[in-house]
Amino acid sequence: MASRIPNPHGDPGLQPERTALAWGRTMLALVTASAFFLRWLPMYGFPILMLFMVSAGAALAIYLTQRSRYRVRAHGLAGESIEADLPAVLWTAFAGVALGGLGIVVVLTN
Repeated sequence: MASRIPNPHGDPGLQPERTALAWGRTMLALVTASAFFLRWLPMYGFPILMLFMVSAGAALAIYLTQRSRYRVRAHGLAGESIEADLPAVLWTAFAGVALGGLGIVVVLTN
């Protein structure tokens, strides 16, 4: 049986857990988009690799920061002082806008 890290706030299912699930879904969506971009490589050529790199990089960044983000939010809940993770949200939004812009450029230049 896998060992679990105890929740510092004592109530699984509160905000840090729901937020972790949302970031996990975002990461999964970016990985799925990366797979589509690789599938489109024969049709659009090597410029599509820019899209793959942005989406895979964003997914990797979410994966690498997920544990520390959860820990900070869980301790913040226990101490009754949670702040929004604005940099993570802004970087994710930037990745989405970059994917959209690069996608338009790749499609229009082919």
